[in-house]
Amino acid sequence: MKLGLQLGYWGAQPNPFSIALSQEAERLEYDSVWTAEAWGSDAFTPAAWIGAHTSRIRLCTGIVQISARTPASCAMQALTLDHLSNGRFTLGLGVSGPQVVEGWYGQPFGKPLARTREYIEIVRRILRRDEPVEFHGEHYRLPYDGPNAWGLGKPLRSITHPLRSDLPILLGAEGPKNIALAAEIADGWMPLYYSPFRQEVYAESLKAAADKPGFEVCVNVMGCRIADDIEEALMPTKAALAFYIGGMGARSRNFHMELMSRMGFEAEAHKIQDLFFEGRRDEAIPLVPTQFADEISLVGSKARIRERLEAWNDSPVTTIIINGDIETLRTMAELAG
Repeated sequence: MKLGLQLGYWGAQPNPFSIALSQEAERLEYDSVWTAEAWGSDAFTPAAWIGAHTSRIRLCTGIVQISARTPASCAMQALTLDHLSNGRFTLGLGVSGPQVVEGWYGQPFGKPLARTREYIEIVRRILRRDEPVEFHGEHYRLPYDGPNAWGLGKPLRSITHPLRSDLPILLGAEGPKNIALAAEIADGWMPLYYSPFRQEVYAESLKAAADKPGFEVCVNVMGCRIADDIEEALMPTKAALAFYIGGMGARSRNFHMELMSRMGFEAEAHKIQDLFFEGRRDEAIPLVPTQFADEISLVGSKARIRERLEAWNDSPVTTIIINGDIETLRTMAELAG
């Protein structure tokens, strides 16, 4: 099992330690460094900046939001970054959620699976560069021939020859059908939460990946901390989980809440959401079950973390992605080595 460094997306300001962390991760022989986007910083630009300051570590987006750019624009950025990094780039994609897609990007969220299938197919065609790209789908049409079209578009082929026609494409997915889509058409899957102690939650959806050599399962470890007090060490994870479960979605549809329910904590998930909508966030955080937060984290003594890593090694996970300071990166390299 490989190690990755998660830098995520920026908050109010850029992370001033991103280059130092990435360089240390490379020195420690981490496999990858991951950048993300929400509704602020984008994922591609930090990956390019990090690539310019490193030489071996893989550069991955986890995730690029499909509605943020057209398939052609995404393919252009991916092939450009792959060239600049000498073949170190991996494209991680995801649909995000309706609040972001419709609220931030001003795009419809409907039929996310069909949109994802079309999007990835167009990106792959561009990267293969076999012929000018012509695509007539429900969601994407090249050349465009819909309302306000001039009728002058023509199929085009990328001027730049991609460095790799088979550049890896990973798909971030939470729902069973979306996970099954990742297993079918992508080179890997990025779950938001993963418990190696509940592999059955995902087993059916991942069946299509069983016969795909090199299929990746890259998991963000929600919390990673050496500590004597496990409950205290899990509080940042509980706060993050409560925010996603309670606040990152509508009451009628919240993918994070639904996933927590499928993982066996349905009653707690609904209560957390109710408290968030009542404005009682401080009361919601302690209700995140310790067992749930613990299973998707790596906290405790070094001996405990080393022991729990055995469950991760016995799972389909190929990469665990760590978010932490330099000392945390060094400790995890030691424990996972």
